Amino acid sequence: MQKKAPEREVVVHLPRPHKKQAEFIHCGAPRIVCRAGRRSGKTVGVGIYAVERFLAGRRILYGAPTTDQVGRFWTTVCNALQEPIRAGVFRKNETEHLIELPGTEQRIRAKTCWNADSLRGDYADVLILDEYQLVDEEMWNTVGAPMLLDNNGDAIFIYTPPSLHTAGMSKARDKRHAAKLFKRAQADTSGRWAAFHFTSHDNPHISVTALREITQDMSDLAFRQEIEAEDIDEVPGALWTRQTIEDNRVRSHPGLSRIVVAIDPAASSKKHSNMTGIVICGKDENGNGYVLEDVTLRGQPDEWARAAIAAYHRWQADRIVAEANQGGEMVAYTLHTIDEDVPVDLIHASRDKYLRADPISALYTQGRVKHVGSFPDLEDQMCSWLAGDESPDRLDAMVHGITALALTNDWYMS
Repeated sequence: MQKKAPEREVVVHLPRPHKKQAEFIHCGAPRIVCRAGRRSGKTVGVGIYAVERFLAGRRILYGAPTTDQVGRFWTTVCNALQEPIRAGVFRKNETEHLIELPGTEQRIRAKTCWNADSLRGDYADVLILDEYQLVDEEMWNTVGAPMLLDNNGDAIFIYTPPSLHTAGMSKARDKRHAAKLFKRAQADTSGRWAAFHFTSHDNPHISVTALREITQDMSDLAFRQEIEAEDIDEVPGALWTRQTIEDNRVRSHPGLSRIVVAIDPAASSKKHSNMTGIVICGKDENGNGYVLEDVTLRGQPDEWARAAIAAYHRWQADRIVAEANQGGEMVAYTLHTIDEDVPVDLIHASRDKYLRADPISALYTQGRVKHVGSFPDLEDQMCSWLAGDESPDRLDAMVHGITALALTNDWYMS
């Protein structure tokens, strides 16, 4: 596709969009939400979208969480505009990732941004937020939307449903905020919002063979999320459902007879996370369990150890528990280098993870384990984990904690 740059006879070289890209590029709605699979062409698509609107005199701001993501977009727009840039029609600032028509407000700028503060200090009449599922949702609410007020500007949100791997990188408080925005866009009948869905298979420019080989290394859940671009609230066959958790949600506990801080240490063997699961659990006098707090974090051993010890003192817990099979001795040593008096119990798990989690799931079904408040990251893991999958950090820590409270038979420990 070729377009003429303004005022001079130089050519702009835009890739020809594939069918799914063209649908959102040319839809005309002022608010667009695209749910797209990996390598589906979403970033090239928004590059075409940005160049077309820039040539129409608009001021474009593109934001993505990482420099690699910004780089892919930047390469697309620079390749498209290289002739008018060389001819001096447009001025490019490589350091600022900025292309502009001198003397005007017309420009494209690309920047990395995770949260509201990283988006501040600029304005636009077209805002593009890529990998939106990974960013703090306040970036749009507190900064993005207000910057469009002067010109009643447009916004486009691009995201891939987060798998257990990518959710661990997210800065969002609600990991499903992009999915909720997509649903609102689908439900809109005013014409202001539009929703588009396309998969990795919809990109005709990627190797079908390579895509097939990659998917063989993925779990069914990761395939559905990252390739098929499905938003999945819960997985059929998972031990927990959203409804079960919701039925067991309470605002407060009645007073607790025992409290433990449970740790699932980060392990190099885990492909999907280097997070250390830290979940605080309690038990009342009637033998009911409570999930009290989730302070899971990604950090060095001294960082998660300090977080666990702080939780131990904050909750006046009885002890810290950790699985000996996954570096428990190291956990105890690390904790005691910071506080030698903190009591640490090592759990020796004698069965596989599914068999350990199953009786805890049964306790939820019986209404004997409550969540005091909301724990979206933990609850996402609970409702998406299947037997045979690698069990995630928060879920493992919760299972350790509830088991250590001896709400069920103690076959788990030896």
